[in-house]
Amino acid sequence: MTAALALLVSACGSSATGSASTTGKVPLVVYAAEGYDSTVAKAFQQATGIPTSVYDAHTGLVVSKIEQEGNNPRWGVTWFDGDMAMASLDQQGLLLKGYEPTVGWNPRGLEFLPKDQTYVPTGYTIAATILYNSAAMPQPPSTWNDLLSPSYHGKVGILNPAIAGSAYPMMAGWATQFGGVPQLEAYVTALVNNGAKVYTSPDDELNAIKQGTIDVAFAQSNYGIGVGETQPNLKLAYPQFVTPMPSVLGIAAKAPAAVQAEAKQFVEFVLSPQGQQAMQAGDPHGDSLYWPVLNGVAARPEVPSPATIPTKTVDPSTWGAQENTISQWFTSHIAG
Repeated sequence: MTAALALLVSACGSSATGSASTTGKVPLVVYAAEGYDSTVAKAFQQATGIPTSVYDAHTGLVVSKIEQEGNNPRWGVTWFDGDMAMASLDQQGLLLKGYEPTVGWNPRGLEFLPKDQTYVPTGYTIAATILYNSAAMPQPPSTWNDLLSPSYHGKVGILNPAIAGSAYPMMAGWATQFGGVPQLEAYVTALVNNGAKVYTSPDDELNAIKQGTIDVAFAQSNYGIGVGETQPNLKLAYPQFVTPMPSVLGIAAKAPAAVQAEAKQFVEFVLSPQGQQAMQAGDPHGDSLYWPVLNGVAARPEVPSPATIPTKTVDPSTWGAQENTISQWFTSHIAG
């Protein structure tokens, strides 16, 4: 998401600790980085009468704002892609523990649930697929190591994990697969030595592919699927293995009890049929292109079946704690 601040869904205040409205309900503030967040918040307010506002920015900005507010949150619930970043907020004591809604999770949803019940998955995408120009490269790479071959010299774009939200989960996935952080650093260094170019956003990578500067880029699955709808020569490949990344909701640990109660209602609404419908309608060429984590909910028709996608999950607590260190290494040794 690129907007620094989305419109207020309600005119009834913008602080999680604001005064009660004329309906007797306190305002609920959502800090979010999803393309459908305002659509869902508006539907929630209409369904419940709870005055709801959304601060919308990219994930890094949302997480930074939450950390800066610390034990004096002006938010009630937060929503973004990436359980690693949410696990980091949990480790800082900023999330409410011991809450899990009673819903019908599918196997992937159960896999994403944290043991201490501090956040809730709402769907998932793939952190990084391979977006490639099929006109220039009819056969995409089937493994990550394929990209180190001479045929890909100078033709690969890579995202900076300190800036692009999906880049760090991708690299955590590489570290898990390859055996650890030193192996990750060696792989990224080898990519750059093979001419890989560093970009700060998926849109920059996309422009580079269109211009013929590169033929291959790393892209979050929902972004790549959306691009393919208007650029049919740009296709997605899922090399062995890719990292599933859930969209997650967390509730402020230090918010007033009334706000926490409303935040729980928001979580339950998102996981209801009405909430899932709003998620899938809010950003049909972007974040709405996700795989569900609930039984009985189907993905949008543009989204491929997950059955043939080779995935390997990573431990969010382990890798969330290392994000700053790895991002700083990348900035110093690769992007610098």
